[in-house]
Amino acid sequence: MSAAAPVVLIACDKFKGTLTAAEACEAVAAGVLAIWPEARCVLRPMADGGEGTSAVICEALGGEWHEAEVCGPLGEPVRAGFALLPGTGTAVIEMSEASGLKLVPVGQRNPWASNTAGTGQLMRRAMALGAQRLVVAIGGSATNDGGSGMAWALGYRFLNGDGEGVEPCPGNLREVVRIVAPGGLELPVVVAACDVTNPLLGPEGATAVYGPQKGVTGDLMAQYEAGLAHLADLVERDLGVDWRLAPGAGAAGGLGFGLMSFCGAETRPGFDLVAEVTGLEEAVREADLVITGEGCLDAQTMHGKGPVRVAEMARRHGKPVAGVGGMVDGAAEAALRTQFDALVAACTPETLAYALAQPSRAVSEAVARQAGLFVAIMG
Repeated sequence: MSAAAPVVLIACDKFKGTLTAAEACEAVAAGVLAIWPEARCVLRPMADGGEGTSAVICEALGGEWHEAEVCGPLGEPVRAGFALLPGTGTAVIEMSEASGLKLVPVGQRNPWASNTAGTGQLMRRAMALGAQRLVVAIGGSATNDGGSGMAWALGYRFLNGDGEGVEPCPGNLREVVRIVAPGGLELPVVVAACDVTNPLLGPEGATAVYGPQKGVTGDLMAQYEAGLAHLADLVERDLGVDWRLAPGAGAAGGLGFGLMSFCGAETRPGFDLVAEVTGLEEAVREADLVITGEGCLDAQTMHGKGPVRVAEMARRHGKPVAGVGGMVDGAAEAALRTQFDALVAACTPETLAYALAQPSRAVSEAVARQAGLFVAIMG
């Protein structure tokens, strides 16, 4: 490579199941330094509002990590953490820590009996520590309860026909006839970090789009949908708001709807929040080369996911940008090349076993092999 010492910005999302965002950035940096020892690598781990968001922001801002025992998706006790950011009064809570699909083994997934109570408990814990702003990253959920469990944990009462309180979940939502707001509840400012625009209901809604990966089977889909529709009707009647059609209402099994309805939350793209707090745009302006990536660069990447958002920012500032993936989907390669000046795959189907066994090394080695490619895109 050239003797000049470039500034290389490395802003990767997680390689799901193998590397955290921070580990992915470090692996890419190791590959860059192997071929360009003089380079100054600037690492900005990224997230888009889903799994890993709270840890990325906590590390970027030197926050305090707090843990609490809360209810998991099926009511079992789990240890879940959140970030409290110094000097800002802001807590960053990741719903997947308490109510995430990662907490439920495949054979035990049962969204009919799952709820988001643990997320509400994390919110209460952050409030008890003095948080004046709650950023709730919503993604990776095991739930389909419209955020009703979260609201229940915050003190909302869900009453059945006998006037008895129930802990809501999809299996009993249609038994609820009245929602009572808690007296004296003073919520801080709540922001839902979300990068999807699905409404609560319908063919693009929470149940139809995201339900199957959580265990919502086709024959029960109508019952889940009816429960969420009933919840939305009750919220409109008893609380005087109707967010069922709002973009993002269907995120995380309807938790987006719940945060808007019960907490007065505004929604912001998760990527924008992370980019803001990590100073990503300033780092892009100062870089000679931008490298971003995630576990698989494919058609889903093109739908506004983190690497494409990084690439868009790089292009705005006239910076060359490379995309690194654990794999690069050949069917999407032509589309990906409209966003990235170069594509790097850590493995092929033939070398997948090696990459899964040693993901950091596989990424580093793949990057190190691309010396000529990086020189070419930098002109």
